[in-house]
Amino acid sequence: MEKFDRITFDPNIMAGQACIRGIRITVSLILNLLANGQLESEIVEEYPELEIEDIRQSLRYAAWLATEQVYLHSNANAA
Repeated sequence: MEKFDRITFDPNIMAGQACIRGIRITVSLILNLLANGQLESEIVEEYPELEIEDIRQSLRYAAWLATEQVYLHSNANAA
């Protein structure tokens, strides 16, 4: 498993969502900003407590989550 030392989970911060280094900035916020065309530099300017590596690790975390495999059960006994 990849090391995600900047991604934290705390039930007392943002209801336990994946956050950056324990601050109230969620990985999903970063991903949404990127998906909507914001550049890393623009995100860091808007959220100065972030670092470029926080954004890059958010992307790696999302990529890791996307490797989840879904197994469909064939229903061979269905009539």
